[in-house]
Amino acid sequence: MRAGLGPAGRWPPAALHDPNMPEIPSKLEETLELLDLVPDRAERIQLLIDIADRFEEVPPRIARRPFSNDHLVPACESQAYVWGEARPDGTLDFHFAVDNPQGISAKSLAVILGEGLSGAPLTQVAAVPQDLVYRVFGRELSMGKSMGLMGMVSMVAVMARQRLAAAGTL
Repeated sequence: MRAGLGPAGRWPPAALHDPNMPEIPSKLEETLELLDLVPDRAERIQLLIDIADRFEEVPPRIARRPFSNDHLVPACESQAYVWGEARPDGTLDFHFAVDNPQGISAKSLAVILGEGLSGAPLTQVAAVPQDLVYRVFGRELSMGKSMGLMGMVSMVAVMARQRLAAAGTL
């Protein structure tokens, strides 16, 4: 177990869990638990490549190229974009685009976030910690890559907070 991490390298360790913080959405937690079961770096990389292979770009009904910089993730080396589409139940579906064809990390995180957070309670999405990037990819990421991936998580959380504020529930 690495310093500062809980069992299986999980963050936050149970001792640091704040019961007042919303839980991580169950679909996202399931994916994170699956990744926790793969401690071997080479196997985890292959799993993340397999996840990236499921990436589907934002549908044309949401956005078309060239994409607006309003949706561009700051500091993302892969030039990732994020959109939130309102669902009738008040939650959001998240859609992504990644301009860099070699942006495998951004594509895999887009799949993980899209599948794990779309339709989840907005209070949970708004509270997803940026450092979940380390739980997915490990701490070996370069500073630039980690900043861009954390930016993707941050943009999704900000969209959820904006939606909550617009509904008067934040």
